[in-house]
Amino acid sequence: MKVLVPIKRVVDYNVKVRVKADQSGVDLANVKMAMNPFCEIAVEEAVRLKEKGVVTEIVVVTVGSKTAQEQLRTAMALGADRAILVETEENTQPLGVAKALKALVEKESPDLVILGKQAIDDDNNQTGQMLAALTGMPQGTFASEVNVADGKVSVTREIDGGLQTVELSLPAVVTTDLRLNEPRYASLPNIMKAKKKPLDTVSPADLGVDLTPRVKTLKVEPPAERQAGIKVASVEELVDKLKNEAKVI
Repeated sequence: MKVLVPIKRVVDYNVKVRVKADQSGVDLANVKMAMNPFCEIAVEEAVRLKEKGVVTEIVVVTVGSKTAQEQLRTAMALGADRAILVETEENTQPLGVAKALKALVEKESPDLVILGKQAIDDDNNQTGQMLAALTGMPQGTFASEVNVADGKVSVTREIDGGLQTVELSLPAVVTTDLRLNEPRYASLPNIMKAKKKPLDTVSPADLGVDLTPRVKTLKVEPPAERQAGIKVASVEELVDKLKNEAKVI
């Protein structure tokens, strides 16, 4: 059984994001980049399925610049068998990425596609659903538990009313939520081994897809700074400020 795991290179979640002076986007100069946290969960789940003997091959893929090879190598250090880079300098957006992944699904014929539910840079939460629609595969989104058996995958997902379990026929698309697992750290021996694992590079033209952005960012602004709070000496003073200054009562 083959699993395809799409991942994304994003600004490390520990980094405080800065907006460019011209407000055209986020400043990425000299910023630490990392694998999207939800993608780490997807890789971990694929590796766990392999350790259970359910999966025989894990293929990781990303759509982005040449520098994204770093995150592909990280995924292979975590347990993926090989990697594919769809190299482009375009600003990738969900529909373009989904089309590239559709072409790879047709080429690789995976039994299961596991990807993060969203990326922490744009928070679109669209790629998995778009891929399922383009390929006609069933989808299980926001997975907090995944079980594969007898040609089907059972996905437990969190909804407003509690938990919902859906059963999908393979091949299928699954998107991961935070509670699915705790990603492992790559060991030094595995990091060294990952350098020798195959990493193929293809272009969007090779896949017959156009990654030209369809949405244009007009302006990016940082959130408004909040004023510091104050301490009051009594309940009477608090009520007075709420009534006369904040005017909420």
